Amino acid sequence: LPALAAALGPGPFPGLCPFPGLCPGWSPRAVPARGRKSRHDPPAKSKAGRVKLPPPVDPEELLVVLERYRQHRLVLSALRYRHGPGMGMGLAKSRGSGQPPALLGMDVSPHPSDFSFLSGREERLRKEEEEQKRRKLEIAEKRARKMEAFLEEKEKEVLQLQEEAKNFITPENLEARIEECLDNPRNYNFAIDKDGRIVKRTVLS
Repeated sequence: LPALAAALGPGPFPGLCPFPGLCPGWSPRAVPARGRKSRHDPPAKSKAGRVKLPPPVDPEELLVVLERYRQHRLVLSALRYRHGPGMGMGLAKSRGSGQPPALLGMDVSPHPSDFSFLSGREERLRKEEEEQKRRKLEIAEKRARKMEAFLEEKEKEVLQLQEEAKNFITPENLEARIEECLDNPRNYNFAIDKDGRIVKRTVLS
């Protein structure tokens, strides 16, 4: 052990070691502690040319946040105007003392304007419900009219196909249709011009 200590050499703090020669340079006491740089230290070489930029902001998200903050301020200002500047103080005092606001001598009776606010809110909710019912009824009527028109159109198509089916060639009328074609021959060997008029036709033999 003394030979190993002599080979490693004395530690960084020879006077602090109780056993001379037994505190080598690799002792845990010699590991420097990492700390933050002071504001007077120069920047690192890798960050010498770095330009600090503010974090990117999404314009749409910023507009949404600003609009919500504006609505929040409007609501708070309306509440303060309705209930006075000491809004929320009674509740805070009651929570701190552990007693309800009525026992602390505070007026907890509802404000007369609260009833008008609630009645107006109920009226608005009732109107919204009626408007929603009316819209649902209109949508149902429009859907029913569309389905009725669709069924009428399909019925016309079926009637038209039934009329066309009367002229179809079937095994029952095959002989009669052949006799009719032989009695009334038609010549389809002809030429037409650009206007669709027949200009030349061959003679049936």
